[in-house]
Amino acid sequence: MRRWFCRHKIAVDVTIAICFVLLDTGMTLAGATWWPRHPGTLAWVMLGAQAAACLSLAVRRQAPLLVIGVLTAFTLAVTLLISPAGALTPEHTANVWAPYSTALAAYGPFYYRQDWRTVSVIRHRQDQRAAWAAVAMLTLVVARPWQPSATVLTFGALRVVVGPLLALYFGARQRLVQALTERAERAERERHLLAEQARAEERARLAGEMHDVVTHRVSLMVLQAGALRMTATDEATRQAAEELRAAGCQALDELRDLVGILHTAPDAAHPPTGEDEPVSTPDFAALIAESTAVGTPAELVVDGDPALASPVVARTVYRAVREALTNVRKHAPGARVLVRVSYDPSQVRLEVRNTPLADPAGAARAGLAGTGSGLGLAGLRQRIELVHGTLRAGPVPDGGFSVEATLPAYVPTAEPVAS
Repeated sequence: MRRWFCRHKIAVDVTIAICFVLLDTGMTLAGATWWPRHPGTLAWVMLGAQAAACLSLAVRRQAPLLVIGVLTAFTLAVTLLISPAGALTPEHTANVWAPYSTALAAYGPFYYRQDWRTVSVIRHRQDQRAAWAAVAMLTLVVARPWQPSATVLTFGALRVVVGPLLALYFGARQRLVQALTERAERAERERHLLAEQARAEERARLAGEMHDVVTHRVSLMVLQAGALRMTATDEATRQAAEELRAAGCQALDELRDLVGILHTAPDAAHPPTGEDEPVSTPDFAALIAESTAVGTPAELVVDGDPALASPVVARTVYRAVREALTNVRKHAPGARVLVRVSYDPSQVRLEVRNTPLADPAGAARAGLAGTGSGLGLAGLRQRIELVHGTLRAGPVPDGGFSVEATLPAYVPTAEPVAS
């Protein structure tokens, strides 16, 4: 209901003004104010003037002092026409001659005044003094102290004073509600910030624990694989041990990168000059050769300098290519694959697209589609988003499938620890 009133303020104000016009006209004709026993032309003219004065309530929000001035002028004119001019002779001389609209007019300057937070202190005080002066003048004219009457003084003063008192009460209540609302919103924002801080601290703590536990175990595996490589008697065992050791070292590097990202502030800026770790170029050629060897022909196109990508971005791109080729071998065996990697100073773009299947039924009989967990692309998306990248995957118009990723060229990580 409040929102409806806010949207239709003008219509509401005009309606209220018309209601007071009808109320004051009816009460005047009933003899409750200044209406004479035998009305003449002047009485009817003044009745029309009263209706026009009451209709000024339609602008009480925009010009409350103007409304008070109009009603004060009308009441003073009626009073002077009655006495000392004697042009009007009211049927009941003990009535209050001001229209009932004066009560609502006195309410306006104190409730619809400008917000003190949007104007200067001096302007606010000037507006207050003007409002009190206008209401005092209206009270003086309505109560007619120069014609002493207990009834007129009492009801006239009450009719004017009740409006400002109600306005001050509702205004104070509105400001209190607004202050409480702002306090609640501020408390909600602080609670959200505290929750974010606690989440960041817990994230860093879990990252540290993960690093400590996994690094300890994997480093033991790497040492044992290295010892096995040195002591093994046959070449096959030494080769397997070396592959195991290399995989463990790579896992430790990726773990360090991930933990570094978790510890890095979101607004980390550009890399410090001369302090970056060496950038290793991902061995995409090996992945392409493996894919071609198992019956999935692949072609590699590299644009730009791979050294522009930071190590964690390079390894993320490598994992994305590996996961995409794995999915092609599972879901589209025999399809041709194009791998395109583009490097520039600000970002790295990757596209892995395979051609449509010549024999979809044969691909289904291969039985590889159901061997995965179904979380490959989801996990890859999470890894790419972790380095502030984006991933798009889906079918293409020619019937094939495309995986496209865009990553920033640089992502800050923790400094490498000396061995």
